[in-house]
Amino acid sequence: MNREALLLTAVKASIRAGLATLEVYQSDLQVEVKADKSPLTVADTRSHAIIVRHLAGTRIPILSEEGKAIPYAERRSWPRLWIVDPLDGTKEFIKGLGEFTINIALVEGKRPTLAAIFVPVKRTLYFGSTEAGSYRIEDADVIAGL
Repeated sequence: MNREALLLTAVKASIRAGLATLEVYQSDLQVEVKADKSPLTVADTRSHAIIVRHLAGTRIPILSEEGKAIPYAERRSWPRLWIVDPLDGTKEFIKGLGEFTINIALVEGKRPTLAAIFVPVKRTLYFGSTEAGSYRIEDADVIAGL
């Protein structure tokens, strides 16, 4: 899969995961506490599942805040990997502040080479790659059907 296709995959995953978080955001929240004392909501786990489903087809390993822990000894030899925060700003999400994002980046040779960041409440997408530059789209949820 070429980098353009990988970027499109990350964009779609971030938007679809972000729209799913909004469904939870607009409902009654139940909050769990993870072992590290940080909060966890259904939105975190839904977003993670959606992103993993979209990225699985790339056959590139995924390191996610909500995924299983992968020892550094295993992942240090990976030539590339996805780094994902399926809901960055969970505390703000819980408080209803609207200041949370869905973050997906591809790291190759220990350097980020492409990324997609979606701000669900504002429907704003930031994305880019080392080849194409960086961009912002307002009302980005309209492209989720791509």
